Amino acid sequence: MVKHMNTLPVIEQFISLDGEGPTAGELAYFVRFNDCNLRCAWCDTVYSWDGSSPVTHKTPQELYNEIKTSGVKNVTLTGGEPLIQHNILPLLQLLAEDDTLCVHIETNGAVDIAPFRTACPAENIHYILDYKLPASGMEQHMCMNNPKVVTGTDVYKFVIASEEDLQRALDVIAQYALDTRCQVFLSPVRELIDPLVIVDAMKEQRLNNVRLQLQLHKILWPKEMRGV
Repeated sequence: MVKHMNTLPVIEQFISLDGEGPTAGELAYFVRFNDCNLRCAWCDTVYSWDGSSPVTHKTPQELYNEIKTSGVKNVTLTGGEPLIQHNILPLLQLLAEDDTLCVHIETNGAVDIAPFRTACPAENIHYILDYKLPASGMEQHMCMNNPKVVTGTDVYKFVIASEEDLQRALDVIAQYALDTRCQVFLSPVRELIDPLVIVDAMKEQRLNNVRLQLQLHKILWPKEMRGV
């Protein structure tokens, strides 16, 4: 264990199209970390926390060097959960110092982003936060400070698996005025809810600053395929 004290546990690294978020459709360099502090009912990356995948330990400097060598400017840190990693802050600081990079941190909403934003207040670091809705089974773990500290370049993403989820998402958006604070994406679990149900709600509620998000990578590739 001691030999890994200055490293980060990585499940996979790859270049692909960003399948969701503000840079959807653009190339991105993905770093997927091991382990997660939640167990969502519809999780599509179980292999990142169930112990089935080999883990490679890399230092923040090694990861930064590999990102730079890739020649891709968009960087997505994902998981699992990036913000529970012991040495994530040194990596964020390296990435923040390089303003040629656009860094998205995909975080599950259960970790307070405020300390990371204070420690690393860079304009090229953006947080893509989930708000876990009832069907996930994890809503009770949401950090409710996060809706208060997001900024205009951050994203709140609501993964919707039922009409109950949809109503709860609308309530949270309204309660925290998220559509005026940050970007807001509504993302259907397509096997469980028709995206047109969400479209109808957006029309009825006149949600001007909210987007429907269909996950591009699940349209282009089989959902079980990794590294895409």
